[in-house]
Amino acid sequence: MKFVNLGFNNMILDARIVAIVSPESAPAKRIVSEAKETSRIIDCTGGRKTKSVIITDSDHVVLCALSSEALASRLNENKTDNNGV
Repeated sequence: MKFVNLGFNNMILDARIVAIVSPESAPAKRIVSEAKETSRIIDCTGGRKTKSVIITDSDHVVLCALSSEALASRLNENKTDNNGV
């Protein structure tokens, strides 16, 4: 298990990530609004535009300023680092 850098000194444990989705889709917007209502939202955008929404296994929703592709590449880097150790 490794931490993934979300930018702005924010990190998340890679094993806790269930999904990374685009914030423009209607289901993602619904998930974000429900998470805000129930205080399960974590904003890691640093005031920037939300480019991806991370859903965790604890039903928390993390807003991120990095694109889904950038996060996926960082996750893949972590997986290749684990294989080499």
